[in-house]
Order: sequence, then C-alpha cells, then structure tokens
Amino acid sequence: MIFATSQDAPQLDPVSSFFAQYGMLLLLLALIVFMFWSSRRRAARMKAEQENKQRAMVPGVKVLLQGGLYGTLVEFDAEDLSRPAIIALAPGVEIEVHSQAIIRTVDPEEPAEDDVAETEADAAYSADAGQSAVSPAEADTAPDADDKPRA
Repeated sequence: MIFATSQDAPQLDPVSSFFAQYGMLLLLLALIVFMFWSSRRRAARMKAEQENKQRAMVPGVKVLLQGGLYGTLVEFDAEDLSRPAIIALAPGVEIEVHSQAIIRTVDPEEPAEDDVAETEADAAYSADAGQSAVSPAEADTAPDADDKPRA
C-alpha cells in the first residue's frame, strides 16, 4: 500500500493556496455585499422618486389615475396620505380617490401612450392604402417571364 504524505503532494504558492481554501467564501461575501449595496441604492432611488412625485402634486396639475383616467388635481395632502385626493375629471365632476391611486403627473405637451400608438397605426394604414394594389384581372394579363401560353 502506498500512502501519500504531505511531503509528496505538489506544493502550491501561498496565494493559490489561500484562494483554493477561501475562494468560495470570498465570492459569497462579495455577493452579499453587492446585494446589500444594490438594495440600498434602489431604496434611495425610489425614495427620491416618491419625493419628486409629492413635490409635483399641486392643485391644477393633470394626473393619471391607476384605472387609466386622466383628471386635474383639486386637493391633495402630501403629509397625510390616508386622506383622499380630490380629482376633477370634467367641469363639475369631482371624485375622491385614495392618494396612492395617482400613478403620475402628466405633462400637457407629452402625448398619451395610446395616442402615439394610434397615430403610428394610422400612418401605417395610410401608407399601405397609398400603394396601388394589382387586381386579379391585371395579374392574369401580365406576361409571364417565359411567355408560354397558358393551358
């Protein structure tokens, strides 16, 4: 029987030996640090977005509600979010909604996403309609490439 001893094993340099023993532990530690850092960064970004949204919520601004309705903000309490916001949908028509039902403010010069899609669809349709279509009768009278009579 042959037993391998530590003297017979190939000797690794100290750096390779360290990473061979603790490499996975260092990788795990690096991933944990990255996850912590990225979650803190995302939380700070979301907090800044929320503060910008509350700063933009002034009476008279046009808003988009969660249900897809557009309206004008009449009353909003940024300090007490449990109080409902009042939104004017049309002249004389005001509704109360939960303050978190307001998705975002809408810039007047920014077209709605549905309007952009509808405009693009109309442009594509009018471009297709402008092209002349070949009728089946014209296709039969057109000469073939080899000019052989048809049976």
